[in-house]
Amino acid sequence: MKKSSLLLLVLSLVIVLAGCNVTTKDDAQQNQQEPSDTAADTSAVNIELLGMSSGESDINIIRDQLTKNGFNVKLNLQPDYGSYKAQQDAGNYDVALSSWTTVTGNPDYAVRSLFKTGGDYSIMSDEEVDKLIDQAATQTPEDAAETYKQLEQRLVTDKAYIAPLYISLKSQAFNKDVLDENSVRLSKSRSLPWEAVDFKDQSKRASQPLILSQSISELTSLDPIKGNDGSINIINTNMNVRLINLTDDDKITSEGSLSYNHAIGEGNSEYYFILRDDINFAKITNKKAEDSGERVGADDVIFSMNRAKDKNSVPDHRTYTLHEHINTVEAVTDMSVLENTKVSGSGDSVKNALEAGLDTKITSLVNDKNQASTKDGKYQVIKLTTTEPFPQVLNYLAHQSAGIVSKKQVESINTYDVEKFDVNKDIPYGDQNTVTEGDKYNNTLYASGPYILSSKTDYEATFFKNPGYMKGTEHEPKIEQVKMRFIKDADSTLSALRSGEIHLYYGVPETKYDVVKGDSKLKLQTIESNAVSYLLFNTKNRDVATSDDLRRAVLYSINQDEILTYYNNNKIKAYSTVSPIVKTGNELVADPAKVKEFLSAYKASK
Repeated sequence: MKKSSLLLLVLSLVIVLAGCNVTTKDDAQQNQQEPSDTAADTSAVNIELLGMSSGESDINIIRDQLTKNGFNVKLNLQPDYGSYKAQQDAGNYDVALSSWTTVTGNPDYAVRSLFKTGGDYSIMSDEEVDKLIDQAATQTPEDAAETYKQLEQRLVTDKAYIAPLYISLKSQAFNKDVLDENSVRLSKSRSLPWEAVDFKDQSKRASQPLILSQSISELTSLDPIKGNDGSINIINTNMNVRLINLTDDDKITSEGSLSYNHAIGEGNSEYYFILRDDINFAKITNKKAEDSGERVGADDVIFSMNRAKDKNSVPDHRTYTLHEHINTVEAVTDMSVLENTKVSGSGDSVKNALEAGLDTKITSLVNDKNQASTKDGKYQVIKLTTTEPFPQVLNYLAHQSAGIVSKKQVESINTYDVEKFDVNKDIPYGDQNTVTEGDKYNNTLYASGPYILSSKTDYEATFFKNPGYMKGTEHEPKIEQVKMRFIKDADSTLSALRSGEIHLYYGVPETKYDVVKGDSKLKLQTIESNAVSYLLFNTKNRDVATSDDLRRAVLYSINQDEILTYYNNNKIKAYSTVSPIVKTGNELVADPAKVKEFLSAYKASK
């Protein structure tokens, strides 16, 4: 769970920085709030801190720490993510309270989109940072650890492009009187799989909805490659099946994915997937889910992966750098390819690896998805090659942006010329307006995953079970209907959980843990997450873009111990966005003497 325009990936507690086009730059400048400070110290250095009201506690702590160290802090506090993003895009900040969740479980995802030149969310350009990111991506985990340590040295210690704050716990609370405790999973990186959740009273599956919550009501896009933020990550993850999944502890698995098995060819540049034949796309008719009758197959996989890696396949493609290592995607129809290719690190053939655990071995490979028949041994196999040896590609294929969409349906909707796309006239596949109740409602979505979105209002979104999804297997969705209530703040969400208005609260703030624990009908689940909060410097303009000394003065003003104390030590120290995944040993220690030194150097240079 995209590069320096940032995002929350799945924790509603964490401040997401991904993209919502809601306000013009002129509007943003008009909406900019004046600082709350009443008197400015004329000898201090001015700095503008951007954040959202949901992160006010962190902002107040940081403001106080900076003030103590010789800064005049101007707060630019915005009420919601859309307003925050507009301010960020307009450049109305020196430093922004930001966060990132590595929802793929691999360290490359934790840096590529955020800090590499040209990355989906990057405003930075540093050749040394680029070199280290690319170097680490192709190394073994042991060698990569040292490279990521060097990357942190450049990113934080030497250049202070970011100032780390903390790693959050991932948490959720649910009503254990309503939901079966054994069905509610909490995964380190993966979003909550709705198909696994069940009622304690199973007779309610068809008559009662599962009710969840989300703080963001404006959905970036329901096209999986056009959004990578907290508004749609969990939604798109549950609406589109992928070639691969992550286990709850971030291991690669074919369980619950479009593939029965997968295998890596010798040399780590070829990846093979044997596809299931029991998933059809769902569609919406009269606001109810129907089986479209169209099978999810190899042609859809090839189409989805090729558009995912192509920056120009759609306007406002926000996830292409996650898939830039994909070279080719094709269906294998020659059995000898599988028989003669060895599995990486093994003498076994890819064919044997793909057949492992299958009731019926491969008797033939078919190009037409409608001819595939597992019981008859007729399968479709996908071969994906990478531009270089890159096993981390599997982690990216588990990301929501690698969700499989219908080639036929998407092509029928996206008939516009990409280069001449007119946001005022053209309606792209996945536009949230097409699922929002009102005059513009025209739901053209096809869903390959366990659920499909029927409609939404400002109050809630309604989803229905895909009637053509793995019927009769353990992965068939148990509950017919899911409702997602849009509740902006933590206090209201917790009240809704305690009153029974919602059944599960995903992303409970650490400051609310004791309240949950004190309610006998609620259960709290927590694990260390891959979510990191940090300060992002404006490296496009203003003095912080050109002055290393000014950025480092801010960096060494940050006292992580004070922040952790506020959260009753329910946060963990961080050094960069890779901290939850790679233990480099780096640690930020507040140092007022260094702050004074760097501020003096900055003032002398002006």
